[in-house]
Amino acid sequence: MGASWLANPRETRAVLDRFGLATKHRLGQNFLVDDGVIAHILDLAQIDGDDVVLEVGPGIGTLTVALLEHALAVCSIEADRELERVLATTCAKDSDHLALVMADALRVGEGDVRAALAALGTDVAPRMFVSNLPYQVATALIMRVLVEVSSVERLVVMVQAEVADRICAVPGSRDYGAYTARLGLYGQVTGRFGVGPESFMPQPRVNSAVVRIDRLPVQPLSHQGLSDASAVIDAAFTQRRKTIRNSMAASGYDRSALDVAFADTGIASTARAETLSTAQFVSLAAALS
Repeated sequence: MGASWLANPRETRAVLDRFGLATKHRLGQNFLVDDGVIAHILDLAQIDGDDVVLEVGPGIGTLTVALLEHALAVCSIEADRELERVLATTCAKDSDHLALVMADALRVGEGDVRAALAALGTDVAPRMFVSNLPYQVATALIMRVLVEVSSVERLVVMVQAEVADRICAVPGSRDYGAYTARLGLYGQVTGRFGVGPESFMPQPRVNSAVVRIDRLPVQPLSHQGLSDASAVIDAAFTQRRKTIRNSMAASGYDRSALDVAFADTGIASTARAETLSTAQFVSLAAALS
């Protein structure tokens, strides 16, 4: 038996035809029709029967039905209201542990998720974030979950391949930037696999990838510490072709204070931002504060 009965072209087309739906490119809807990808996502996520899963962009429920088979409950957030009736049908078998929130995920707060789950009779907060994300908002959603949904310990998300390259980049590489460094304040990449266009209907013009991010087991920084480190990262990458000293000075940091901080941390003032690790940015922020 497959991971998801919907993860094939025949069933997907049948559901779309039944409800008179056409794919909506404005919402980034390319439907996953590869059951092997669903199975691989489940392997990466390692969901058990006590886990509550948060999902964004369930679409017609291709990944959702697989999550429902393994989790205690799933809270799915979907922006396209036309899909509410579709999900009510495709997920009918397990509807008693599906909390469906019809809204823009960027406007849904942690309280909204907990309220939706409470309506199912569960007060367990989501520990997993598992999603085939809408690509145009993927980076914002990943960071928002890490920053605002503290109960989530693991993220397994499908994103555009070039976004995965940024997420997984290491200092000194072409794809390493402010986003990568900020993500490192909260979690670390622990898995990745590629997904080709042939796994979708219709086929997108880009390659995709699934990335697993595990939250840091202990957050070493206070809220202020996280804020300070994020500000330093943003300032350092504002003019990434310049040295870190000049880029940060151009963003308003005092040059003399920067020189003291560089001396205290052993970071060369002539270095460029893309060569520094997240830990070095944290040290620099601490020295400046």
